[in-house]
Amino acid sequence: MKGSVVLFLLLTVLATFSCRNSSNKGGEFIFPVPDSVPLSEVEKLSDEAIEEISRNISSPVEIANLLQTMNVPFSPGYIASSIDANKQAKAFDKAIKLGILGADLGYLNMYEKTGSSIDILSSIKKLAEGIRVGQFFDFETIKRLSLNKSNLDSLLFLSIDSYAQIDKYLRENNRGHLSALMLIGVWIEGQYLATRVVSQYPDSMLRDRIGEQKIILNDLILLASPYCNRDNDFRTLCSSLLELKEKYRDVRITYTLGEPVSVEKDGGLVITQTEKSHVEMTEEQLAGIIEISQDVRNKLIKNN
Repeated sequence: MKGSVVLFLLLTVLATFSCRNSSNKGGEFIFPVPDSVPLSEVEKLSDEAIEEISRNISSPVEIANLLQTMNVPFSPGYIASSIDANKQAKAFDKAIKLGILGADLGYLNMYEKTGSSIDILSSIKKLAEGIRVGQFFDFETIKRLSLNKSNLDSLLFLSIDSYAQIDKYLRENNRGHLSALMLIGVWIEGQYLATRVVSQYPDSMLRDRIGEQKIILNDLILLASPYCNRDNDFRTLCSSLLELKEKYRDVRITYTLGEPVSVEKDGGLVITQTEKSHVEMTEEQLAGIIEISQDVRNKLIKNN
């Protein structure tokens, strides 16, 4: 995925199940401690962190194939349908719930429940307008496409493009804290969806994808760090992310190089080095991650 499409993950089913950071080749991933990074350096890294996260996100096809292999049925109970866009008074709540609902929209679309996405779209519209980014959504076209399953590809593209424009606009206009919240909201909802699925349909591959979120979580903590003392809402969110990090602390991730893959692109041959991950995570550790992931998400979707 290209780094410029920062919020491509918004349209994945599980939003954020990533490959590892490419800078850590051939060894065990070491989980950095965000507090050890000077605040000024974290602020400089914010845009880079977003781009790195976007590059590490699995594609919708990969996630869809995984779910099809697992034969996991669609569950409307996973959707944050309790969110009332009219009751979100603060920009903090509007931004993070915009991310949460964006992940839900992706989940609905990938299961071709496009007719059910109209209510979600209506809430997204109100939340986006609430933080003055509604101009980046062509809601009428997205709504029309949502009712026509044959246009799923066009729907995905429009939704991806809308969120990417919002992210770019917020960061370029000194509102990076809202962009960070939107991205964190996407990840938290994706984590919630994955932990709900693995709780009901145990699967080793999905289990490993959850374990690998230790890497993305660290990036998100770095992304949030400049704003953790901004207000009580951010302090609570940062505390929740650190609690989740603690549950991941003893999860070990190692990588081995695989066979190079040759792909034809733009008339040329591109060779990509592949690698395989190995996640060491006990059932107790997974249970702790599941519990706190669901607790954090459920607190965030409450109406104010």
